[in-house]
Order: sequence, then C-alpha cells, then structure tokens
Amino acid sequence: MVYSSRTASSSRSLGPTATTCLGRVVKSNSHCDYVVQLDTHNDVENPPQIEDYGFGQFVKFDSHRHWAVGIVYDSQLFNSAFLNSGPRLTSAPDPMFTPDLIQDTCILLNIVLVGSLQLGDPHSYGLHGIPRVVVPANTPVCRMNTAEIHSFHRSAEGKPQFAYYGHLLRAGGGFAAQLTQQVLAELIATELFSGADQRALQVLCKELSWKSTMGAIR
Repeated sequence: MVYSSRTASSSRSLGPTATTCLGRVVKSNSHCDYVVQLDTHNDVENPPQIEDYGFGQFVKFDSHRHWAVGIVYDSQLFNSAFLNSGPRLTSAPDPMFTPDLIQDTCILLNIVLVGSLQLGDPHSYGLHGIPRVVVPANTPVCRMNTAEIHSFHRSAEGKPQFAYYGHLLRAGGGFAAQLTQQVLAELIATELFSGADQRALQVLCKELSWKSTMGAIR
C-alpha cells in the first residue's frame, strides 16, 4: 500500500454503477481547488438531490480531455437578494409584465482535486496527487459511483492505494482533518482494502482522530 503526500437529465439511482450530474465548473481558487455551481430546475429536468453532494462526496470532472477526481470539502449558499436594501414588490410579480424574472439563488460547491481516473485495460485505475492538466470552465461535474471510487483507489497493478493523504490534509480547507477522517472511515467501511492495508487505514484514522481531539483540548 502506498502512502504520500448542463445536461438534460440526471440519474436518480444511487447504486454501485449509477452516476448523477451535479453541475459545472464556474471558477477556480487554485490549480487544485475548484468551484462548481449546482444545476437547478431551471437548468435540468432532474437536478441533484441533497444526498448527491454532501461533505466528503467523491466527484469526477468529466470531459473528453480531462477526468479529474475531487472531493467536496465545503459549500456556499448564494442569494443576491440577501441584504438588498432596494425597493421590493408588495405582492407576487405579474408574469405578463416580468417575463425575464428569475430566482437568482444557487448553491456553490468547493472541491479539492486529489487525482485522476485512468480508463485502462483490463481495468481503470487512479493516479493520486495534483493533476497536471487544468480543468476548463463549464466542465461537467458528476457524482462518482461506488465502482468508480473503488477503481480510483487501485493502482495500475490492481493494488489498493491511498496516496493523497498528505495532500488532502493540506488542501482540504478549514475542515481538512474532519474531511480526511471521514474519507478514511468510509473507505474502511467499504472493505475495499484487506489485511495489512485495512489495518493501516484503521491506524491512520485513529491517529487522525486522536490528533484532532488533542488539538481541540489545547
């Protein structure tokens, strides 16, 4: 085991091979920190549900040239009407006179890139770390299913790997420790790893939990 630093519809099934489109890239904060705007009913027929983009969710930046893998580490609610001191309507607007009126609210996801998924033969595998290629604006972002997450955590030789541990602790935002601990716990629960690899993950998770607890006490 290695340790080192707008579509027309979306799937509602949450099985091991199902996928759900969440939205598109609207900006970046750094080479490995991207902001994604979620699709709404104004964009697609079946927008993502709250279960699709929770804290720690693995996502893929799906395009013809780039298939980066990231993890949701934060979210923001944007409402342009908040603290708006201008005049407001006293009743519901008449659509006959306001045909272009839209609800200017959205949800933004902060996503840290942790590698890329290579579509190899006979199986797909993950490359962990900071991807070299820049993710273009408007790149579709989808929730990864269980099979894809498992493939990402296997090397080209088919061996389990978790080589983005240090990178996630450094680049996972203000909740990096909690994010890394959650990812570890979920990987342990899936039993993708076994034997010494599984025990190593358990040790890492306990050590991180202990450090977080001691840090809070201090």
